Amino acid sequence: MTDNSRPAIRHIVFFSAKDRADLPKIVAGLEELGKIPHSKVFEVRENTQADALSSEVDVVVYAEFASAADLAAYKADPIYAQAIKVVRPLRELRIAADI
Repeated sequence: MTDNSRPAIRHIVFFSAKDRADLPKIVAGLEELGKIPHSKVFEVRENTQADALSSEVDVVVYAEFASAADLAAYKADPIYAQAIKVVRPLRELRIAADI
């Protein structure tokens, strides 16, 4: 059964910092992605580290897209490339899931 009220694609990306002192720079760099107009919902949040069994993730990006074409347009935007230039050198781990 399909729920038509749910977004077509939920894009979730997990990041860990090489140095936790860089978390504000990572968050700021990722928040720039929210300026890209193709997502219906966009959030960047620091992990609360409330789960004692998993502390590898420092920052999570959550976005919702109406279609695969919207997600592709988001990734093709120049702001996306600029955010990668800022964040990539500061992050250790990046795991993405599109559901």
